[in-house]
Amino acid sequence: MDKNQLNDHRTILLRYALLQLHDEAVAEDAVQETLLAALQTGNSFRSKSALRTWLIGILKHKIADHYRAAERHYSLGEPAGGHEEDPNAALEQLIFDGKGRWIGSPGAWNNPDHALEQDEFWVLFEWCQKNLSEQHARAFMLREMVGLETEEICLDMAISHSACRVYLHRARLGLRECLEQRWFNEKREL
Repeated sequence: MDKNQLNDHRTILLRYALLQLHDEAVAEDAVQETLLAALQTGNSFRSKSALRTWLIGILKHKIADHYRAAERHYSLGEPAGGHEEDPNAALEQLIFDGKGRWIGSPGAWNNPDHALEQDEFWVLFEWCQKNLSEQHARAFMLREMVGLETEEICLDMAISHSACRVYLHRARLGLRECLEQRWFNEKREL
């Protein structure tokens, strides 16, 4: 396993760490420790899972180590938002017909292939993602960026399957609205 192969996953690892740790410097340290551990124990990777999944597993342990060390120095309070959202509240925001299709189609996106290649798009995408609620952004990132299955997200976030679906739905709606307003319209608001 070489450094370049590991470095390809750095951005995803950093996003995951930031969502968990809420501190850029601490997240960067956790990612560095993860990559170093992967380099040192690369021969233990047996390709039974994707490399990214293996790296996320190492990162989870590094994040847990961080919280255990922090707990020794001071008592952590009850995490904010420790209760589950009411999944029925999402019904107010549904914009689907009875068959699960969009009632309104997304606005014209001009040339999405070209837009995806532009660095500005990803800067704005990250900005839109950061403006989602923490729980929604975390669920979306775990599903779409890290590639975890819904069951794994439920375990990681300690939420029910229905709450996970609500979080993912709201995240997608929020991202869609933000991108339509700030990227895919005639008057870009960067």
